[in-house]
Amino acid sequence: MSAVRSGPIRLFVTGGTFDREYDEIHGRLEFRDTHLPEMLQLGRSRLDVRVRTLMMVDSLDMTDADRDLIASNCREAPEANIVITHGTDTMVVTARLLAEQVPDKTIVLTGAMIPIAFGSSDGLFNLGGALSVVQLLPPGVYIAMNGRVFDWDNVAKNRDTGVFEALEARRRA
Repeated sequence: MSAVRSGPIRLFVTGGTFDREYDEIHGRLEFRDTHLPEMLQLGRSRLDVRVRTLMMVDSLDMTDADRDLIASNCREAPEANIVITHGTDTMVVTARLLAEQVPDKTIVLTGAMIPIAFGSSDGLFNLGGALSVVQLLPPGVYIAMNGRVFDWDNVAKNRDTGVFEALEARRRA
């Protein structure tokens, strides 16, 4: 097993289901503010994590300009280890751009199927997994979901089950 690399971890917030909340007045999901600082506290994290919100958007509404902003922030970040919270629907699209434009850092994208505010979210589990593996993996772009880590170019979201799967596993099914 690789040795844990010490040093700060940059955590970029981009929105997605992680930070959705239910607007009871209008009956819809919306964005207010990120829950990441509270999640780190709830998880009793002792890591040096530097949180920065880049945007609060549903990944289906994410534009090329939004993805360019994510990539430029990854390139400019002094930290070598980066975790990005991202909506699950277009996570692989963003990962592809990061793989092309940020070759020298370890970047792990993660998300949630259920908003943190709902209490029964998978987000805290996925965040903990991403923060752990970003310290161990070599430079590259990865997706950490459902207790698994995938190379960015070998994963897809199974829309029927809500689980991320390796592409070769999907081909065999």
